[in-house]
Amino acid sequence: MSDLKLEIKRLIIEALALEDIRPEDIADDAPLFGEGLGLDSIDALELGIALRKRYQLKLEANDAGMKEYFRSVSSLCLLVERSRGSAA
Repeated sequence: MSDLKLEIKRLIIEALALEDIRPEDIADDAPLFGEGLGLDSIDALELGIALRKRYQLKLEANDAGMKEYFRSVSSLCLLVERSRGSAA
């Protein structure tokens, strides 16, 4: 597991207070919403705030790609990596 993926999994667990879930319980490509981890729209908002704080991301609610970025841990990693690339 990459360091960034592990970091994001820990952030999800911490930000959303998921008590009975460990990072290794979250598959990299499993859906975060619906039948996957079972997150909802409030969780998405809280996760977005945590991502902004931790990685200084600029998240725009009207960005058509946001839903795709929040699909899985892997897609969140892409978002962070792209943000780091544009900040460099």
